[in-house]
Amino acid sequence: MSRIKILLDVIEDIHSLGDSLQILADAIASDESSENSEECKENEKQPAKNSAAKKKEPEPPAEKELTLEEVRAVLADKSRAGFTEQVKELLKKHGADKLSAVDPAEYKALLADAEVLGNAG
Repeated sequence: MSRIKILLDVIEDIHSLGDSLQILADAIASDESSENSEECKENEKQPAKNSAAKKKEPEPPAEKELTLEEVRAVLADKSRAGFTEQVKELLKKHGADKLSAVDPAEYKALLADAEVLGNAG
């Protein structure tokens, strides 16, 4: 393997790491801000909760929409694990040459396909 190819691989890995760190930072910031705003709203609306409300069973969480950043993080991990070519093939399978061109409606299916990488065999 040539030195240039190795350097290009290292640069690609550094970019992927940077993307993953940004996603992590955004997720942490988002979780902190949503927790704080939810607590404030609950405290304003219900200063004293009764025991009947506490016994109520929690509702199952609604299926949330996947974001580009979440999909990018998973695909970056797969790429770093040595599945770069397979990830590119999955993108083509879902109608795009790059992740940003994939229809958000395809994210769930794309992640399902990506999860199989590394598990088969």
